Amino acid sequence: MITNVVLKEILVANEKFILANTGEIVKRTAENFPDKLDKTFVIYGVRRSGKTYILYDLYKKCADRALYIDFEDERLDGFELSDFEKLKNVFFELKPDCLDKKPIFFLDEVQNIKGWEKFCRRLVERENIGVYVSGSSSKMMPFEIATELRGRAWSVEVLPYSFKEYLHAKGVSSAGLMYGRLQSTLKRNFRDYMRWGGFPEVAELNSDTQKSKLVKEYMSAMYFRDLVEKYGVSNIHLFEALSDRLFSSFALKYSLTSFYKQYQDKFPFSKDLLFRYYKYFIQSMLVFEVKKFSESTYKRMRNPSKIYLVDNALSRRVTSADEGRLLENAIFLELKRTGHEIFYFDEGVECDFIAKNQDGDLKPIQVCLELGPQNQQRELAGLVAACKWLNQRKGLLISLDEEKEIRVDGVKISIVPAWKFLLQ
Repeated sequence: MITNVVLKEILVANEKFILANTGEIVKRTAENFPDKLDKTFVIYGVRRSGKTYILYDLYKKCADRALYIDFEDERLDGFELSDFEKLKNVFFELKPDCLDKKPIFFLDEVQNIKGWEKFCRRLVERENIGVYVSGSSSKMMPFEIATELRGRAWSVEVLPYSFKEYLHAKGVSSAGLMYGRLQSTLKRNFRDYMRWGGFPEVAELNSDTQKSKLVKEYMSAMYFRDLVEKYGVSNIHLFEALSDRLFSSFALKYSLTSFYKQYQDKFPFSKDLLFRYYKYFIQSMLVFEVKKFSESTYKRMRNPSKIYLVDNALSRRVTSADEGRLLENAIFLELKRTGHEIFYFDEGVECDFIAKNQDGDLKPIQVCLELGPQNQQRELAGLVAACKWLNQRKGLLISLDEEKEIRVDGVKISIVPAWKFLLQ
């Protein structure tokens, strides 16, 4: 049983730590919460992406009337739904002045407590208490959230650092560096970002050896805790083979049917089990699917998806040729981070992305490490075809370092360096 004394100790210790030890916190794009909405704010995303520090940052702005608690704290083992009321009462004992204010509760990894949704709904709708919750489970995603919060929650997905956030974390200001000789600072940081991704703790390290070690620890924790243990995976041979293929096939079309044909004679497994394991990777938020652009739902479902990773650091890179795919993965993440719905185009020729913004506008985007005699015709043909398919007169090609405008077959193509695109 969780006692009042233990709850008070935890709340006091949490406040002391947040105010004294967290220092300056990088402002995240995801910190966009409408003040006037009476909803439970749900922050979800892959582990180690910075959700907790978003809660810390919000807490520091209203510490005199706020509560923070982490439900992965071992001192809370055995915490049940009925203990939430006890937690609330303890908070008001510690901060009685909050009775005349609007308190705010920050509940981290709250999915560990069964029935938490009912408590949050009551606080928001009946007791005028603001609630922010976070979690790394797929159960926190908008389409998985419990019935009690349907239409009563405002969900925000947190991805690892954007390039702009990464620069902030490294103490580099992009102001004044976009042009001239100082561009080299941005370019050097972008290559590092493209290789190692944006996990906040990884960004703080300077040694490649340390970064590699930390990423391996992340992968091990995510693999066993969020996948093998959580879903009770029994066919480890199949799961490891699928994992290896997914994390090495990023920015490529991926067919489970092809995988089945390749591996069905190597160890026993059913097609249903394969598709179930694949779904686990999607639910874990480690892997994302991009469907073919088509008005026909049937065509979108029948064609293979392209696979992208939640962070470049998780990729299984084998050769330097993968650098172009790392660039494409970074651009995908930025489009996702900025709220775009994303498709790929394939009608005889291919274009990497058709990005649909929140107003419904469509933008064809091609990603290419560099344009040269060997690939220029193919890359431009795909982009031009996508533009014409959409009746667009403008297309965007994102490269590693080139910048110019050209016109091809009546289509104006802007070629922009990736680092500049990510900072705009």
